[in-house]
Amino acid sequence: MGLYKHICKAWKKPKKTIGKALRNKLIQFRKEPATVRIKRPTNLASARSKGYKAKQGIILVRQRVGRGGHEKPKRRGGRRPKRFSPRMTLTKNYQIIAEERANKKFKNCEVLNSYFVAKDGKNYWYEVILIDRNHPAMKKDKQLAGITKQRGRAYRGKTSSARKTRGLRTKGKGAEKSRPSRRSKIAIRRKK
Repeated sequence: MGLYKHICKAWKKPKKTIGKALRNKLIQFRKEPATVRIKRPTNLASARSKGYKAKQGIILVRQRVGRGGHEKPKRRGGRRPKRFSPRMTLTKNYQIIAEERANKKFKNCEVLNSYFVAKDGKNYWYEVILIDRNHPAMKKDKQLAGITKQRGRAYRGKTSSARKTRGLRTKGKGAEKSRPSRRSKIAIRRKK
């Protein structure tokens, strides 16, 4: 087995293989701020599979996202009906939120991809791979040059995790209502 296969195998069951090391890293992660730029990926095999290359113009960011439900802003004054609960169900998952927050911090970059690193009772940690839009090395790279031209990938739902939640991983039979978008299909049905 090659190196990456060993790394993948270790990260599939982290409690058995890298339990103590991961526990120590979690202690360190909690002390850090929510968005941290890092030099090397924590999980090299995942990073490489998501498009990471150790070259100039590619930035790695570890992003912390709080776990639990999302709440609406609190309404002030007046009585409200029972259905006006503060709970808010979002179509976004934690990974998309992590990508957006990382992109918000690094405005001159575009999100290439992201992957899960760790979680505890309160937080999720994702590592987000960002590409510097103006870096000459990125403009020369044939694979990544197209992504540098796409503005606001994370916000427009163009990353891999966002496409998954939008239902764009499947094609053909059974996926008729996912394209061009779920909202447009609902609007078409209402018009009829």
